[in-house]
Amino acid sequence: MHRMPRAELYAALALTLSTSAAFAHVTLERREASPNASYRAVVQVNHGCSGQPTTRVSVTIPEGVIGAKPMPKPGWQVATEKGPYARSYPHFHGDIREGVKTITWSGGSLPDDHVDEFTFIARISDAFSPGSTIYFPVEQDCASGSYAWTEVPAAGQTAQALKSPAPGVTIVAARSTPKVTGSSAATIKAGDLSIETPWMRATPSGAKVAGGYVRITNTGKEPDRLTGAAIPMAGSGSIHSMSVEGGVMKMAVVEGGLTIKPGETVELKPGGYHLMFEDLKGAPKAGEPIAGTLTFERAGTVAVTFAVAPIGAKGPGGSTGSSGHQHH
Repeated sequence: MHRMPRAELYAALALTLSTSAAFAHVTLERREASPNASYRAVVQVNHGCSGQPTTRVSVTIPEGVIGAKPMPKPGWQVATEKGPYARSYPHFHGDIREGVKTITWSGGSLPDDHVDEFTFIARISDAFSPGSTIYFPVEQDCASGSYAWTEVPAAGQTAQALKSPAPGVTIVAARSTPKVTGSSAATIKAGDLSIETPWMRATPSGAKVAGGYVRITNTGKEPDRLTGAAIPMAGSGSIHSMSVEGGVMKMAVVEGGLTIKPGETVELKPGGYHLMFEDLKGAPKAGEPIAGTLTFERAGTVAVTFAVAPIGAKGPGGSTGSSGHQHH
């Protein structure tokens, strides 16, 4: 009979206990976020309370995380509590001074031996620098009993040392990209995604919208979703579709973002899917690249540089259509 040495036995036991403890906690699926960027928080509830089902999950939104919006969940009621921020924060349509401070899902029943996710989207403000950690306290109520995942590590302490740690996300700098010159750009890798040729059209002075375009390939085995885009001179950025029905051109926001399936290449281009930058505070000028970001559900926020082609250009190289009419 093989007997494990005592030192190895203790090490294996410690690893098992630490792994079990980590799984027992309420956690965040995405552990990293960037300043001045959207963050899709997926709160994972891994167990109930001593065999009892979870019936309520409540998340506190910390100061500096703004514009929080919960995702509805079938079988659960969702409620929010709003309040003033400690200071104003720049947002898509101007400074905001108040917003959602607490999100609560209730009325459902998550069995003790099942796992489920509770999702909200927010924006990480400039209050956080790379290297810092944001903690989201979570209350978990069950049919009998409850947990308060609210402990935050003191200086020099790790979350593993806490009995009931609040789930946290580490702030990292947005991925940098090479400078774009003219219409050429290096392929940007972000997880399983390859991002090529981000570009946009110059606009006349006084224009309030601009179209953006990019080619994205998913080389992985899981789908991803393009959920947003941003440039400093625009109040907001979103994904739009364009179609012609009965001779009438129609444009609409792509609700929930644009899916990029495994092995698929999606090209946002004039006359089809495109980025729409609105509430411009300046005019993009041909030949002057603009730094920006693309936000994905899985790959996160990726820094890109948009080459700027002339007004009405059909591609990043600068060729224009003959009609002079600019479609997005």
